[in-house]
Amino acid sequence: MKLDPKEILSVSLILFSIIDILGSIPIILNIRKKTGEIHAERTTLVSGLLMFGYLYLGTQILALFGVDVSSFAVAGAIILLLMGFEMILGREIFKHNPTTGARSSSIVPLAFPIIAGAGTMTSLLSLKAAYHVESIIIGILINLVLVYAVLKSSKWLEKKISAASIEVLQKVFGLILLAIAIKLIKENLFVLG
Repeated sequence: MKLDPKEILSVSLILFSIIDILGSIPIILNIRKKTGEIHAERTTLVSGLLMFGYLYLGTQILALFGVDVSSFAVAGAIILLLMGFEMILGREIFKHNPTTGARSSSIVPLAFPIIAGAGTMTSLLSLKAAYHVESIIIGILINLVLVYAVLKSSKWLEKKISAASIEVLQKVFGLILLAIAIKLIKENLFVLG
């Protein structure tokens, strides 16, 4: 099969808009502030494993537990909803264990549900029906490189963005996160009902 650059670009842009790593910068900086560190390598690796797992085994894994994609999307949306409230209200909902600290926050909530959450899973399952798997694999890899670059530069970003700007960005992106969560819940509750 010959790789189609247009198809790869389309898949990459769709995943980029769903993952929204640039929009997640306030969340990343908030986690960095709480834990003191972001493990870019671990988060990128786990996110990649989740994405490839969704691509190849997504529907089978959910079926094994008797869960459909819509139920999974609602569960992920509830986590996003709580994170949005946390960002807007300035209250800690997700408690960070000081013994695991940055290690666990690299997985939850960064790798899942921020980077490779329910939206990413449903998108990958939809993309699989419309595009060649090779194009999707390349699109995932391109996005993982971008995710790694943003996570790795979190210390630099924290220095460049003022505390007041971070707080404003947190409130704005918290509201956007709430809107995305509500949209996911609304779309998938309709499917469930």
